[in-house]
Amino acid sequence: MGDAWLQFRIRYYMFALVFVVFDVETVFLYPWAMSFDVLGVSVFIEAFIFVLILIIGLVYAWRKGALEWS
Repeated sequence: MGDAWLQFRIRYYMFALVFVVFDVETVFLYPWAMSFDVLGVSVFIEAFIFVLILIIGLVYAWRKGALEWS
């Protein structure tokens, strides 16, 4: 029997976490885009704020070096 524990570098988890965050963002943006003509400008403003918060988080992670592979 082999050893069940494998050690991965923390960088793999960081990239996976960033991927999951932006994947969930895409899931939320699609319904907002489909209902834009029905709900109006308020939906656009909410989606814009949502994307802005995610971009701020991405810039923060980038400046902290979380996205560097070295």
